[in-house]
Amino acid sequence: MGITVAIDAMGGDLAPDEIVAGAVSAAANLGVNVLLVGREDAVAPLLPADAPGIEFVHASEVVAMHDPPTAVRSKKDSSVVRCAEFVRDGRADAMVSAGNTGAAMAAALLRMGRIKGASRPAIAVPVPVPGRDAQILVDGGANVDCSAEWLRQFAVMGAEYARVFLRIDTPRVGLLSNGEESGKGDELRKATHALLAGMPGYIGNVEGRDFMHDTVDVIVTDGFTGNVALKTIEGAIKGTARLVFDALTATPELRQASEAVMPALLEAADTLNPDTEGGCVLLGVEGICMIAHGSSNARAIESATRRAAQNVEARVVERVKEAIASAG
Repeated sequence: MGITVAIDAMGGDLAPDEIVAGAVSAAANLGVNVLLVGREDAVAPLLPADAPGIEFVHASEVVAMHDPPTAVRSKKDSSVVRCAEFVRDGRADAMVSAGNTGAAMAAALLRMGRIKGASRPAIAVPVPVPGRDAQILVDGGANVDCSAEWLRQFAVMGAEYARVFLRIDTPRVGLLSNGEESGKGDELRKATHALLAGMPGYIGNVEGRDFMHDTVDVIVTDGFTGNVALKTIEGAIKGTARLVFDALTATPELRQASEAVMPALLEAADTLNPDTEGGCVLLGVEGICMIAHGSSNARAIESATRRAAQNVEARVVERVKEAIASAG
């Protein structure tokens, strides 16, 4: 039967057009089965007459981007809730949503349930590192206010995820702080440092400058700081790209010279494009939930579906369960 991925057709700034296009591409190119969930009047006209590997499921409600996460309690027939239910019930092996992040997390938590022993789920975000595999940042925004014990568990889950996808037996784990010294940081950072001190692979505090450098494999922080860091990285990458390309087109001479270097620059820039990864996995729930960027296009949805299938094949949920149980 193969792997089945439920895709929220109504979630995201470009939904449903780009989501449907990405789902069709995923079914055609990845060899996965897709449960495409959304409102029939919006989705059906976008589906090709012949779309092998796609099964459409009508859901009458939509959780909008501005809705609070608690909307999943009242909008029980929304596309994101139905996706989570399909994973819970075994009809799908994983879900993908580019919609309201809080709603996707709440739907996964309420419908799939939390892994035994996990205090809170956390978003594991791949951060590109030139010349090597990505780093893993956890938490990327699921939990604004955290305890030291939660951060310890995020480190355990993030390290196990890195073992799977970075293929590293003992990933280097760092705690994001305002200095490398062990005494640096607020009370949360200091308490977390004490809890992580005996963890295999723990290298102590790391700083913002360690992002996108081969100094650490897993960066642990609270969801507030993690999300701010991610948006800062995204803005810096876009700003730098604009600076470079503006400089290369500033004069006729530079435009002519850029013809030689532009293909290489575009290829290098694509490795930093979040669409190549597509989404982030929510660790700590009883199922695979991929949270894609709100502005996801068709390519990003296909990439997120690919990663969802890889998570299923790698038994990520089972691996995280074992890691949490072993860590106590």
